[in-house]
Amino acid sequence: QVQLVQSGGGLVQAGGSLRLSCVVSGGNFRSYAMGWFRQAPGKEREFVASIIYNGLNSDYADSVKGRFTVSRDNAKNTAYLQMNSLKPQDTAVYYCAADKKFHTTESTYYNLNEYDFWGQGTQVTVSS
Repeated sequence: QVQLVQSGGGLVQAGGSLRLSCVVSGGNFRSYAMGWFRQAPGKEREFVASIIYNGLNSDYADSVKGRFTVSRDNAKNTAYLQMNSLKPQDTAVYYCAADKKFHTTESTYYNLNEYDFWGQGTQVTVSS
């Protein structure tokens, strides 16, 4: 049984930084693409970033480009989301997700329905 356990998050002032971690167990992490999504109160869950199985390609939502960095350590079965220059509008519950399939079209990873496994979510609150 594949499990994704998230850590990190919390309360930070605008302009600050946080790093989220997502540890994957029970599956073949090295073959999974990893995605990060977020959901603010009253809004739909939205794509934030993705990284393919070998870490050689990543993609970002326009709203976080240049501020967030997605990475992975296949030796530790862990994906990361480094968030810098945080803004109050980044406040949301953040989720990591794993996709067992490889997609040749990058935008496929924007679709949350493509993902097979999900973390429990972690709250990120950015105060102004």
